[in-house]
Amino acid sequence: MRIALLGYGKMGKMVEAIAVREGCTVGPRLDIGDNPGGRGITRDSMKGVDVAVEFSQPEAVMANIEAAARAGVAIVVGTTGWTAGRERVERIVADSGIGLVYGANFSVGMNLFFEIVAHASRLVGAIPRYDPFMREEHHREKKDAPSGTALDLLELMRPHLGDPDLAIASIRAGSIPGTHVVGFDSEADTLLLEHRARSRQGFAEGAFLAARWIAGKKGMYDFRRVFREIVGLP
Repeated sequence: MRIALLGYGKMGKMVEAIAVREGCTVGPRLDIGDNPGGRGITRDSMKGVDVAVEFSQPEAVMANIEAAARAGVAIVVGTTGWTAGRERVERIVADSGIGLVYGANFSVGMNLFFEIVAHASRLVGAIPRYDPFMREEHHREKKDAPSGTALDLLELMRPHLGDPDLAIASIRAGSIPGTHVVGFDSEADTLLLEHRARSRQGFAEGAFLAARWIAGKKGMYDFRRVFREIVGLP
């Protein structure tokens, strides 16, 4: 399999290392200066590429998806903060016939956390004495707040909550890779669920799993669905 990298920062380089470890070919590697407005993504530059993995900036995502669609290349979108344009992306994917995997968080551990939080919310939702709350922490350079992951967690919890407008506390400081805390509080006690990323390695591993899965497929898929299929969850 040949993988192109759209964004060649820390995440792109981690995906590259995993792809090489797994026997894949990597290239081209298009960073900000190589791909203004998605113009570095062409049929010629993507010749022989099976999947492009995108870890850039929210403002660059749409142009990258459009260019990948014109080039006929499947794409894994790891960047967050662009979901306001989801309907437009769905049309692009349908019209072009490419495959696309997106997700608020590609971490394998976080996707296990999604399953745990969803199950916990169903249980706690049956006992209205508990008030839910959420906190997320990321490095100071992360632009979107709350994080896309926190919003996805909220959507998983929402059907079971008495308060559908749960506030999310966001912290941006230092070099925190990512922490998400979901809690349920009552007069008697507090229940806490926490996922704490130690590094970005888990995100890169998940993105590579998604790239391997989407190669040769058509359509738009949430990574949570892809992950459930990969690990055999119903």
